[in-house]
Amino acid sequence: MNDQPQISRPDSTNPAAVPAFAEPGVPHIRALNVPGLQALYVKEVRRFFKVQLQTIWAPAITTLLFLVIFTVALGGAGRTVIGVPFADFIAPGLIMMAMLQNSFANSSFSLLVGKIQGTIVDYLMPPLAVGELIIALIGAAVTRAILVGCALWLAMLLWPGVHVGPDHLWAVALFGVLGAMMLGFLGLITSVWAEKFDHAAAVTNFVVTPLALLSGTFYSIDRLAPWFQTIAHANPVYYAIMGFRYGFIGTVDSTIANPVLTAALFLLAVNLVLGVITYRLLASGWKLKA
Repeated sequence: MNDQPQISRPDSTNPAAVPAFAEPGVPHIRALNVPGLQALYVKEVRRFFKVQLQTIWAPAITTLLFLVIFTVALGGAGRTVIGVPFADFIAPGLIMMAMLQNSFANSSFSLLVGKIQGTIVDYLMPPLAVGELIIALIGAAVTRAILVGCALWLAMLLWPGVHVGPDHLWAVALFGVLGAMMLGFLGLITSVWAEKFDHAAAVTNFVVTPLALLSGTFYSIDRLAPWFQTIAHANPVYYAIMGFRYGFIGTVDSTIANPVLTAALFLLAVNLVLGVITYRLLASGWKLKA
């Protein structure tokens, strides 16, 4: 007598015994892949958090030096801009500028280093849809931007003569997230296009930095020539900094109608356009797949 347990085998005559497999090309996960999305997001956050002295604290300290230079070395005490002390005026702009630059730096790194080191398959092979991949990478970039902004805000709270207590917390949160998302999308587009770190550095030096420095971070644009004001109003970073600054000081340096609402709508439109471009590039596999 055979006492070994009998193992049931798939039988075409017994449909219940045949395992159900999806047709080729039909995904098993039909809804949002939350575990996969969460895993990629945590991986990206851990990546920059392992070197937090370089990715969080160093940018905060470097940006804080701008505040020291403009308020101490250049004699900023006693100066006012749009009715507020000069230090209180530039402090929110400096926080936002650091957030934007670090959001771009984070999102422009992952795919690019994967392409250079040959590990891009780690992003393309997991069962993640293009939208889920974008959400995880942009979410990590926004997280780094928020951490840098919080570190810089805490440092400014301790700096004498600077008041960075928010008047409209909703505006701080809204424009902080919208601005970080905007540069996060730009970073992803750059990482898809770039073939080496020099390409990403070129975008940083010739696109991101000029947009940040010419966005009214250190000055009020109502003092500029009319033609320069027109250029500033076409700069999306200006709207991010203007709305973020409004959340701290409760006023803006713009003569456009409903400036805060206009800034929010403008940033939403820019994020939508950049998001669609990012999705199309990743979905097409341009410069990512053979």
